[in-house]
Amino acid sequence: MLWTEELFKVKKPIIAMLHLDPLPGDPMWKYGMNMDKVVEDARADLKALQDGGVDGIIFSNEFSFPYQRNMDRNTVAAMAYVIGCLKSEIRVPFGVDAISDGIACLELAAGVNAAYVRGTFSGVYVGDGGFYNNDFSEVIRRKYALHLDDLKMLYFINPESDRSLDPRPLKDIARTTIAKAAPDGLCISANAAGEDVDDELILSVKQANPEVVVLCNTGCRVDTIERKLKNADAAVVGTTFKFDGKLENHVDVNRVKEFMSVVYKIREKL
Repeated sequence: MLWTEELFKVKKPIIAMLHLDPLPGDPMWKYGMNMDKVVEDARADLKALQDGGVDGIIFSNEFSFPYQRNMDRNTVAAMAYVIGCLKSEIRVPFGVDAISDGIACLELAAGVNAAYVRGTFSGVYVGDGGFYNNDFSEVIRRKYALHLDDLKMLYFINPESDRSLDPRPLKDIARTTIAKAAPDGLCISANAAGEDVDDELILSVKQANPEVVVLCNTGCRVDTIERKLKNADAAVVGTTFKFDGKLENHVDVNRVKEFMSVVYKIREKL
């Protein structure tokens, strides 16, 4: 049995993104904004996602554009504050993604007692934010220094919008990453949030690494989720749950329910 089935109590779990509003210090945080509104918006999205039937949630600072490789401490503090305010209302296993700082992600997870994290913990990439190198030896050592032995780590191995400088096929990158870092899950992405992941790419990674959970990380919609879950063990879903399917909007509970109704039918066939 995969660890996802034990944690989420279902096969092929759907993990929803809960995108926090801009936070203090972010360029999109404007004069007059306040943390009470951030908590209020997150609470509404949390309720919509849980009432819609998702199996898990990842809290992320989605609107902290442009993302920092070494995140400001106030961003981590603000994320922890929001999650702390909502902790008594969370009914499903939850994780965190402090974009794009692996160490900050672990420290946030320790502070809020998250069950899993998602992030770019390994590899060398280039993109709009320039060149960046992830030292997974440092990340993994920080995990164990914080005594997060049970924390599940979901690795991006082809992050959205960035290009790997490793020329090897993704399935081979996945294999050696598994051998050296023992990730709990591998997130397979397209070139941008909301875009469709190549089904053959998911299949190639899963076939080469059957013992590790493979997640479809972008492009999961009502009309694609059955195809994605054919090869993926789970899916991370964000944009399609928003009003009008737009990233900048908040969560529409009816879109969540429609999506999950398709997932329930898929599970009946397993």
